Amino acid sequence: MNSAIFVLAIITALAFILAIIQVKGKTHQLEEWAVGGRSFGVILVFILMGGELYTTFTFLGGSSLAYNKGGACYYILCYSPIAYVLGYWLLPAIWKYAKEHNLISQSDFYIRKYDSKALGVLVSLIGFIALIPYLILQIKGLGIIVSETSYGAISANSAIWLCSALMVIYVVVAGMHGSVRVAVVKDVLILAIVFFLGIYLPYHYYGGIENTINLVETRHPGFTMISNKDFNPVWFISTVLLSAIGLYLWPHSFTSLYTSQSAKVLKKNAILMPLYQFLLMFVFIIGFVAALQLPGLNKAQSDLALIRLVINTFSPWFVGVIGAAGVLTALVPGSIILLSIATLFIKNIMIPVIPACAKKEMLLVKLSVPFIMLIALVANSYGGETIVGLLIVGYGLVSQLFPALVFSFCRNNPISKLGAIGGMLIGVMIMFISILTKVNFNDYLPTVLNGLNVGIIALIANLIVTLIISSCERIYLR
Repeated sequence: MNSAIFVLAIITALAFILAIIQVKGKTHQLEEWAVGGRSFGVILVFILMGGELYTTFTFLGGSSLAYNKGGACYYILCYSPIAYVLGYWLLPAIWKYAKEHNLISQSDFYIRKYDSKALGVLVSLIGFIALIPYLILQIKGLGIIVSETSYGAISANSAIWLCSALMVIYVVVAGMHGSVRVAVVKDVLILAIVFFLGIYLPYHYYGGIENTINLVETRHPGFTMISNKDFNPVWFISTVLLSAIGLYLWPHSFTSLYTSQSAKVLKKNAILMPLYQFLLMFVFIIGFVAALQLPGLNKAQSDLALIRLVINTFSPWFVGVIGAAGVLTALVPGSIILLSIATLFIKNIMIPVIPACAKKEMLLVKLSVPFIMLIALVANSYGGETIVGLLIVGYGLVSQLFPALVFSFCRNNPISKLGAIGGMLIGVMIMFISILTKVNFNDYLPTVLNGLNVGIIALIANLIVTLIISSCERIYLR
């Protein structure tokens, strides 16, 4: 066993033990297992939501996009602050309503607001479908990190199955309490390592950050700017908008905000979350250093840029530490996602269809965890998307829940349950056509809108259909 594998195994094992200890009596009730008994304060909510938002996508995907597309990576830096402003006003309102009505999942919110189990099932299905690519993203990241940092001693497939088994065990045993404990370790490790790499690597190779950027621009003029081609300003703005809208619409984001002990905690959290943005700047710098040091990686290999650069620079034991940090960035959000999918599937899809299952709700949720992971593992074996591509697909799907959410807080909600259902179906249908066929909706738009994110197209269609159906329903009922 080389030193990298040893260090990687030790840190991962310690995090696993931390996740499952002292959980006796805390996982027998669904509310306690899924949302931590709504008892987490400012620091724990900050760490938990940071743990789910800054994931393998941040660790590998951000540097990969900087390596591949240069200035296009700045969209990641731009959308989160906009989302935090939305979250400052929106999340406390969601939490208060959830607390008042004892809601556990995202679908519960829509069911209660619109008095429609059918809408709840649809929201659950959209969330389920959107979260599978997000879970695959974490699985894909695990395979890359462990395989590369073990210098090939552990294959990507073996790493994926082993780490997935660990994730399943600690989700079933510890629930949300286990995730938040590991999130603490993960945040300390990832913050320290990314800051270190973002400063050390440019100074080590090129004498500083400024010199690195200048050299990138010399070798690849305009690389650090937004392109006028594939990832053009229209793509950039529309993707920033879509991602900002969708950031808190993931089912596991609802699960995490439900853990808060008060609405005030969520407001403080929205103020503190932009601190994580400093992390992203250093991730991009690492990607730019990799573009200079490791030219020629194709699109499929670009997710390896950060890890390959680290292996070429440091001794094996330190590579193991970095690999462990990367594993935790996948395990924490992966566990929260897995927990959320299981809760959604049993509580809001299976029980409405088979009401008798409600008597064994907690048991069924836990039993569904390994089966959901198996679905993700099988889907991963067929997928060829990059980490960034997987996430953008998911954002396009969950953003279709936005109109019904926002309008539900109006004193006189202009949206009916049929309108919400119709709009979501149209939006999701457009997303599926885009994903599963060769149809490019940009071909039907004016040239000035070339590059518009298909998720925005779907969202506009969703809103139009929602309002039309709701208006027609009101007129008919008169």
